[in-house]
Amino acid sequence: MSEPVAVRAGEPLEEMVGEGRRLVDAATRQGITVRLLGGVGVYLQGGPNGPLLPRPIGDIDFAIKRGSRGALTGMLIAAGYQPDEMYNALQGARRLLFYGKDNSRKLDIFIGDFSLCHVIPITDRLERDPITIPLAELLLTKLQIVELTERDQRDIYSLCYQHQVSRGDGSEIEGDYLADMCARDWGLWRTATATIGRCKSNLVGYDLTPEQAAVITQRLDVLWDMIEQAPKSAKWRLRSRVGDRVRWYAEPEENTKTD
Repeated sequence: MSEPVAVRAGEPLEEMVGEGRRLVDAATRQGITVRLLGGVGVYLQGGPNGPLLPRPIGDIDFAIKRGSRGALTGMLIAAGYQPDEMYNALQGARRLLFYGKDNSRKLDIFIGDFSLCHVIPITDRLERDPITIPLAELLLTKLQIVELTERDQRDIYSLCYQHQVSRGDGSEIEGDYLADMCARDWGLWRTATATIGRCKSNLVGYDLTPEQAAVITQRLDVLWDMIEQAPKSAKWRLRSRVGDRVRWYAEPEENTKTD
């Protein structure tokens, strides 16, 4: 698991990963629970050498609990960022955008839930890691993407290579927690299983050793089995009768897609 670093709030950094850590540390010092997700979160969960398949990082994504908006806004302004006033006025109950005063760097803050193609609660267990959201939620934010991008595949492969799929001990990717989320929501199950299948098929297109590919495939298989074996809710079974005849996911707007 990653460790926080102590950096003062008034010193913006050019490098994305370092800046993400700086802002989490600054928030923590003020008693605000903030955790990273997206490309920076995946990078920080990649071990001392970073992710298996690095990729460019376009912005910094955060998660905060409901009720933290005001305190976080003040902290970010002091740290060198300005709010997107119009967007935050319209969407601020669930999501905030901030931009660097001296550059175009974007901060994307999810409040309570992660809501793109599907709605995922990502702040219920926010204290489990000192700097990123828990691994199960971090992976699920990628598995829930209907139109999977190349960078999202890289993130999935990196997370699955670096972390085993476990059953409830909290130290790795908690497959049972992720499976339970899919067992409650047929749409999420439909997208997540399709994404796993797509990732397995596309793995041959990456410059990986046979051993690396085998590790990723085995962990995707374990996750698939856990999702399929989890007892499904009555709501899930009812929705499954409709199947693909009705769209099961939301289409995120262009300016609200994450890194």
